[in-house]
Amino acid sequence: MLPLESGNLFRDLPPAELDQARKAARELSFAPSQTIFKEGDPGDGIYIVKTGSVILNKILSHGGSCPISRAVEGGLFGEMALLDDTPRSLEAVASGKAAVYFIARPDLMDLLARAPRFADAILRETARRIRDFNEACARELLDAERLSLVGRFASSLAHDLKNPLNNIGISADMASMPSATAESRLLSKTRIRTQIERISDMVNELLEFTQESHAGFVPARMDYRDFVLPLIQSFQQEAAHKSVTIECVNQPPPAFVRINPQRIARVFQHLIANAADAMPGGGAIRLSFSVNSEPSVVTELRDSGKGIPPQMMDRLFQAFATSGNANGAGLGLPVCKKIIHDHKGTVFARNAPDGGAIFGFTLPILNEHSR
Repeated sequence: MLPLESGNLFRDLPPAELDQARKAARELSFAPSQTIFKEGDPGDGIYIVKTGSVILNKILSHGGSCPISRAVEGGLFGEMALLDDTPRSLEAVASGKAAVYFIARPDLMDLLARAPRFADAILRETARRIRDFNEACARELLDAERLSLVGRFASSLAHDLKNPLNNIGISADMASMPSATAESRLLSKTRIRTQIERISDMVNELLEFTQESHAGFVPARMDYRDFVLPLIQSFQQEAAHKSVTIECVNQPPPAFVRINPQRIARVFQHLIANAADAMPGGGAIRLSFSVNSEPSVVTELRDSGKGIPPQMMDRLFQAFATSGNANGAGLGLPVCKKIIHDHKGTVFARNAPDGGAIFGFTLPILNEHSR
């Protein structure tokens, strides 16, 4: 049981103001689950919990209610309707047996006029409750966002795993048929291996995206031209199976950069795969290179597809912003952004004036004194 003078609002009041508060306060008792006031009721006074606790609920559109906060012994509630002179925005319900001190509006206004310390205490307590409420809301939003992100990860991964798993199942059935020939068994084995590699790539995408830092990130000083040209050649044969050609508009500059070759190769892999997906009937990917004023090497990949939809332009490098990718977990572009940022570079995308999309990135050039 909390004496009135022990509450946050009254403990620092001088005797005269405290005596006035005692005269203004009435004690009210409520049974478990009894409503103290309803949402929309006029603000007729403030309440301070003496014993027990009080739940403050928001009434939902379908008729249910959602608990917003709880007032415990010494806690203040019901003051907002008085401060802004509006109806109650929440419903107050006793949680178990509860007793409260109630100060009616006329007595409260008289007390505020006569007791400046009480007015200060009201403001401090209200500010504290608003701050606590904001922090609670922020935590709820973060928890909800985490759950939403987990759900989107699971949904994306489950969707993208269906195709390779189905292909593995079909290939295994074909290989185990009594009538299967050695050639068909070899073909099934190759298909199963390809699908396993696809699943492995999806898992690697998720790991790449979720890791705070990359344990294997060991940058090496490399000539960018010597690194890029063999890499492009390695992708050309695979792209040809999709009726996609890859060509260099100009030669990469003979500039030295500090990179992890496996991770930068992964950026090229993602961007080339992304461009090929944008051209399901085949097309061309053209790479161009330049050096900007920073100085950094600028690499651009242009495809001959339909371009980037306007509604996607600002969301391209966000997780799950793309859809319909049957070859990954939908994280290719965010992974590219993370890898390039780890290398102190930038990523960008735009539509070409005469059609197609351009994706690119920059990598800082080492100065002549760098080792």
